[in-house]
Amino acid sequence: MRFGVTCFLTDRDMAPADLARAAEERGFTSLFLPEHTHLPVRADTPPALVEGVRIDDYKRSLDPFVALATAVPVTSTLRLGTGVVLAAQHDPIVLAKQVATLDHLSGGRVELGIGFGWNRDEAADHGVPFGDRRRIAREHVLCMRALWRDDPAEFHGEFVDLDACWSAPKPMQGAHLPVLLGGAATAGNFAAIAEYGDGWMPIGGSGLGEALPELRRAFEERGRDPGLLRVLPFGTVPTDAKLEHFASLGIDEVVLRVPGGSPAEVLAVLDAHAGFVERFGGPGA
Repeated sequence: MRFGVTCFLTDRDMAPADLARAAEERGFTSLFLPEHTHLPVRADTPPALVEGVRIDDYKRSLDPFVALATAVPVTSTLRLGTGVVLAAQHDPIVLAKQVATLDHLSGGRVELGIGFGWNRDEAADHGVPFGDRRRIAREHVLCMRALWRDDPAEFHGEFVDLDACWSAPKPMQGAHLPVLLGGAATAGNFAAIAEYGDGWMPIGGSGLGEALPELRRAFEERGRDPGLLRVLPFGTVPTDAKLEHFASLGIDEVVLRVPGGSPAEVLAVLDAHAGFVERFGGPGA
């Protein structure tokens, strides 16, 4: 089993480069950073706080691409991921360039985790109608795939209309750079993953036993090999029992939650999590 970590990092916390280096040294294979561009003061949509997440994480979180770029020169094998980028809130041409550049500079180590978002006010401030965010995110990913794949590239949809253009660098992983979708176990999310994603990042990982057959079936209905589907329980607070359950389901990759904080606070949790890497990490980890 391979283990990654995810952490909300702010300007008051451990530096992302230091966290990345420490994670790689302890045998973790990936680091995922989240995104919230801002937190609107309007209080009709309160933050979805979970264990280990602070209100300041929504107010002060670092830009994930800039933060991950600082990890490139201090690591050599660590996969660098977003968990998650709110794809509908980005210009897809710019986002494609950011992702491709990070993948180029890191030697092909990027994992693009995307989500649809829950905060209506945040989406509204980006000019995104909340009811359209899933369809917008879909077109943004499809447009990015075209920009990563084609030369020249173009894309024409309902929300994106891009005439033929040149865009480089291309990702070192090409158009198949992994796109992983966060979200609940719903038919709509599974249809999206099966159409244009490479895997699923369920928060915590509860209910996987019932959900996995449905997701694999959605893959098969799209004519895709469910054996290539990646499922990463994400932001998991680990226990031996939980990890044994994941292993029994064939899960071989888990992303553990590390709360943000000072270097001493973060490293204490990272060291504790490293015990799970030692006990559950296999030869391919």
